[in-house]
Amino acid sequence: MSMVLRYSECRLPTEYGAFQVIAYREEGNPNEHLAIVHGDVAGKRDVLARAHSECFTGEILHSLKCDCREQLDLAFRRIAEADCGVVLYLRQEGRGIGLGDKLRVYAMQQQGYDTVDANRVLGFKDDLRRYDMAAAMLEDLGVESIALMTNNPAKVEGLRRDGVIVTRRVPHLVEPHALNRGYLETKRERMGHVYDLRDAIPSARPLGVFDPSSMHDAE
Repeated sequence: MSMVLRYSECRLPTEYGAFQVIAYREEGNPNEHLAIVHGDVAGKRDVLARAHSECFTGEILHSLKCDCREQLDLAFRRIAEADCGVVLYLRQEGRGIGLGDKLRVYAMQQQGYDTVDANRVLGFKDDLRRYDMAAAMLEDLGVESIALMTNNPAKVEGLRRDGVIVTRRVPHLVEPHALNRGYLETKRERMGHVYDLRDAIPSARPLGVFDPSSMHDAE
């Protein structure tokens, strides 16, 4: 398990309510990971949790190619409704390949490759993410076990390998649209994600002032 250092924290008012934001430094890694906590999670079992890898293009630039921002929003909404939970915000962009190479992958997708083949053509594995730092953060927070909001069984397995007790997987699918439906289908068909697109939860945010169905971009 990674060694992490809790070195700063504050109480932050958000549109979802007040959260305690705790920053961690990981030994041997310049990235700073965050635990974003609502309620008292210390000593608790079956804590509603999301292990969320950062997505600059989706969360900051509001890209419509993925569902990362909507999934993060949904996690905060669910935690606020439950009045207890934690988002582990992990700095591993692009399923672990970094932002610059993620943009290279996007360029390959514009040539017709899907999200899996684009990675492979550029010499990357399908998913390079790791979760040992998430396990270390949960241990520091005193969380006994979690109910993990994810559609990805591999994430459940990864956390369990690193010692996290995952009591159950909570389906976490936001309603798709024209520009990310193919991406979601590929994750289901080729990466083992589990969901039925007909069961998706509507997004809380509007897509914008234009109709995404009018744009034709490869996933």
